[in-house]
Amino acid sequence: QQARRALEVAAAGAHNLLLVGPPGTGKTMLASRLPGILPPLAEHEALELAAVRSVAGCVNELDDWMRRGFRAPHHTASAVALVGGGSVPRPGEVSLAHHGVLFLDELPEFDRRVLEVLREPIESGHLTISRAARQADFPARFQLVAAMNPCPCGHSGDPGGRCRCTPDQIARYRSRISGPLLDRIDLKLEVPRVDHAELRASHAGESSAQVRERVCAARERQLARSGKANAWLSNRETERDCALGESEHKLLDRAVERLGLSARAYHRILRSARTIADLAASRDIDAVHLSEAIQYRRFDPA
Repeated sequence: QQARRALEVAAAGAHNLLLVGPPGTGKTMLASRLPGILPPLAEHEALELAAVRSVAGCVNELDDWMRRGFRAPHHTASAVALVGGGSVPRPGEVSLAHHGVLFLDELPEFDRRVLEVLREPIESGHLTISRAARQADFPARFQLVAAMNPCPCGHSGDPGGRCRCTPDQIARYRSRISGPLLDRIDLKLEVPRVDHAELRASHAGESSAQVRERVCAARERQLARSGKANAWLSNRETERDCALGESEHKLLDRAVERLGLSARAYHRILRSARTIADLAASRDIDAVHLSEAIQYRRFDPA
């Protein structure tokens, strides 16, 4: 349920999401369901995506016209495949995921230098590829969803004691993902193993259509207020739209100090809290909204 809630928050505000857990807990399945609860593309967004696909040489099917993209490159992908390039610059996976989802499974298995090229487009929503003969600008306003195991064998923390990884092996595995990249991920969630009884009970949960209805309502509030999803607010817009009361300020200050968070993380918590408040149809960010947003920053796999 906690993972489904995080997925709903991520969809409502276009927030980046990291799922950490042992194999078989549903991380990939959750990520693949995200496009089904995202709001439909606006016409200008669909035109932008169609233009990118055309430049990349992809066929634009009529059935996919208003559907958000879901790109899931393999962890052996090169930096050029991910962000684009070539002698005649062509868009890569991050641009093909424009206004959609870029899913990176087995995140630590990607080459660290490849992952580092994501930092600029995550922050700016576009990228520039320069070559001796020409320069090309490509849009890349994607939503990053990543998944990883907690250790090389995948069973760290398993109550059955199956993990045989040493602390040094676990530290090396997790250090493949840099701090600056992790800092740009709004929601980090541990996805534990689910017992069979809970798995059977989960089939009686909500449908994607019900969740999507709430997501669309929350996104409409954001568009009416600022014209964009909360994840894409600038720092100045964040201070304007995510104002806190005195008690909420003290709560956030304590969390920032205790968790050692950066200024970037401070603003990302505010944006996440604003999204949680929008899902609750609340005009103000209350302590309960802020506390949930802080919880998503507590787990740090690095």
